[in-house]
Amino acid sequence: MANSIILPASSLLPFVLSLLFFHVVVPMHAASPNDVVSTICQRTRNPPFCSNLLKSARTTDLKGLITFTINLAHTKATESRALAQFLASKAADPKFKERYASCAKHYDDAASDLNDAKNYLATGDYDGVNIQASGAMTETDDCQDNFTQSPMDGSGLSKHGKALEDICSIILVIANILLGRV
Repeated sequence: MANSIILPASSLLPFVLSLLFFHVVVPMHAASPNDVVSTICQRTRNPPFCSNLLKSARTTDLKGLITFTINLAHTKATESRALAQFLASKAADPKFKERYASCAKHYDDAASDLNDAKNYLATGDYDGVNIQASGAMTETDDCQDNFTQSPMDGSGLSKHGKALEDICSIILVIANILLGRV
């Protein structure tokens, strides 16, 4: 009698585990693009920006999305550094010259952090990706802090910084999903 109870219970275990797997793991990867984007973007700093950006990625695969966003963030950091260097070279006001030069350094560091994030991604180290994306956000915040006092910046550099922070926010969410923290 005991053997007849154990056999059906043990045959149910794979079934129960497969239900859990398909209920928890598969939906993120097999979900519609809108579901994946919605799941990620609702946790970011700027959900509408995130939604528009991720829809342009043409994939719902989390590794594809994080690769896409890291590459985009690296490009934005590099563009921001170039803009800050240009503005520093053209600024007549010594305060602006100093602020732009400081931003160029911060964006250079952010680009370096994002390059490191690419390397961590290649090895599957999502904690490393997370740390480097956070570092890039900090560098961007440090640049933005240069312009909280008068005279204010009208160059558009702050828009670059906001976009970079928004992209890094997406990277953080995807990395946390891949780490199973969300």
